[in-house]
Amino acid sequence: MNQRTQGQAAALATRGIGFAAATLPVSAHTVIATDDAGLCTGWHDIVVDGQAVPVFFAQPENAPNLPVLLLISEIFGVHEHIADVARRFARQGYFAIAPDLFVRQGDPTSVPDIPSLMKGIIARTPDAQVMADLDACVAWAASSGGNIERLSVTGWCWGGRIAWLYAAHNPCVKAGVAWYGRLVGESSAIRPQHPVNIARTLKVPVLGLYGAKDRTIALSTVEAMEGELALGSSKSEFVVYPAAGHAFYADNRPSYVEADARDGFKRSLEWLDANGAA
Repeated sequence: MNQRTQGQAAALATRGIGFAAATLPVSAHTVIATDDAGLCTGWHDIVVDGQAVPVFFAQPENAPNLPVLLLISEIFGVHEHIADVARRFARQGYFAIAPDLFVRQGDPTSVPDIPSLMKGIIARTPDAQVMADLDACVAWAASSGGNIERLSVTGWCWGGRIAWLYAAHNPCVKAGVAWYGRLVGESSAIRPQHPVNIARTLKVPVLGLYGAKDRTIALSTVEAMEGELALGSSKSEFVVYPAAGHAFYADNRPSYVEADARDGFKRSLEWLDANGAA
């Protein structure tokens, strides 16, 4: 059965997360390591329709009423890079939550190559399932002392697309940041809509951070999204980095562009603050 049991999910809490197999070898000279001193970090299982969904969380110690930030991973799932990013946001005062949104389909961190990962797990993960799991994360955050009146969402690659969609899905979201998430695509039962389809009705301000040299996301699709957003009221914006390609924030991979990654993180914090999510 290509699915982790509740016991297997819980076991994540007892070992180091490590980097996803498909991202290896890790670019050791660029990896950012954020320690957890002064932070409360760990794993928690949220049960959604009988399925335990593991979430990695990070927040400042002894700090109630924190703004809640959902972190949506790339296709590689919640591996060490995503956990480190959660710690980075926690150091900025957020209750950062990174759920394993692929738990029903399999373990993306153990799949050794991207084609197998896309076919075996990503292509089988429905948007509706993802939205329900994220809603459950928000409910858990509220019950755990988080302030969901200052709720935001950010994501990378696959998670960037989800960040756009979740900003449209949940009216509690104050702001979003989407890092190089795909904007267009064919509709299907698993993926009925794409960001360009919800742009006109989107009310939440989303900051899109994209790379001009991204071979997987054409700039024409960014322009199409901008055109659709202009017909709505969300006041979303794009920043396109001329020297960056796809995954320019992933410091564990050769695609990392330090200057643009640092600028994007700074802009993310400023965007969330300016839109009432900090």
